[in-house]
Amino acid sequence: MEKFLSMHSTIPPLRAAGRCHRITSNQRNTLEIPLPCERRARSEEHLLQGGNIQNPAAFILLFVFLFFSLCSSQSALVFQTDFGLKDGAVACMKGVAFGVDPQLKMFDVTHEIPAYDIWAAAYQLKQTAPYWPSGTVFVSVVDPGVGTERKSIVMKTKSDHYFVTPDNGTLTLVAEDLGVAEVRQIDEKTNRLAGSEKSYTFHGRDVYAYTGARLASGKISFEQVGPLLSAKVEMIAYEKPRFEQNAVWGTIPILDTQYGNIWTNLDEQTFLKLGVKIGGEVIVQIKEEEKIVWEGKMPYVRTFGDVPVGEPLLYLNSVLCVSFAINQESFAANHKIASGPNWRVKITKAK
Repeated sequence: MEKFLSMHSTIPPLRAAGRCHRITSNQRNTLEIPLPCERRARSEEHLLQGGNIQNPAAFILLFVFLFFSLCSSQSALVFQTDFGLKDGAVACMKGVAFGVDPQLKMFDVTHEIPAYDIWAAAYQLKQTAPYWPSGTVFVSVVDPGVGTERKSIVMKTKSDHYFVTPDNGTLTLVAEDLGVAEVRQIDEKTNRLAGSEKSYTFHGRDVYAYTGARLASGKISFEQVGPLLSAKVEMIAYEKPRFEQNAVWGTIPILDTQYGNIWTNLDEQTFLKLGVKIGGEVIVQIKEEEKIVWEGKMPYVRTFGDVPVGEPLLYLNSVLCVSFAINQESFAANHKIASGPNWRVKITKAK
């Protein structure tokens, strides 16, 4: 380091030139420093004190500053859709995001949401978002109304998460759980993939992936997304957990599809108001709208192996909500049970 500094006692000031600035003393000694945006140029010039590095410590400090500035300027970009992975739709979205910023870190919730199932999209966000750090940008595209007058929005929650999506009910559950701080409508004049204006059926690529990538990479601020709307979003009505007349009531928001277990939205606190202890029995009634699809008795246990193979059980799942299962069989398939806001459960304590 000292030898390098003795050979090159001065280094020209940095020039703002996009994401990569070049410091050059001669053609044999070139150092490229990646920067997230032009506005940091003033800070670097201050550190360089007019272009003269005074000592090695200052040079090291500059490197540390630039490195952490780059890391802190970006947020994770997380996708979910009902597109599936049989064709290139998801790859198109990620290609657009990569084109915005090749250094973006991209992840997936799932792309196997049932076609047009807005409720399932809402639940996947509820289940996933709280485990991601503040600043994370989610792009959720389950959009039966693509190309119509429904709004394209970005919601910022009170937990400082961002959700880029059509305003069609997808945000019902995260809005309740994380709280709505602000909502902005995407201005497609500035936040739309160039050349896509004549496309009306792939907003996931043209609007949502593009806007989400720009927001996550720091290319735009939340305020630059578009005009501010009222702090509310479209909500899907559903049966909320409640204890009433010695019974607890809830809905089946989603299935544990790999194993056919039935997940409810009944939290542990509400369920325990029944006074049931581990090993005790309950009576479960499952309805689709007003039709009883299944009714029967089962024990409340900790895990599947606490009952014989083929027997039903009630347990608390990984998010500590009431669930029903058949040990090593599919409860959903055996009894033709599905999920959604029209599926409801009632549980009472067996006598």
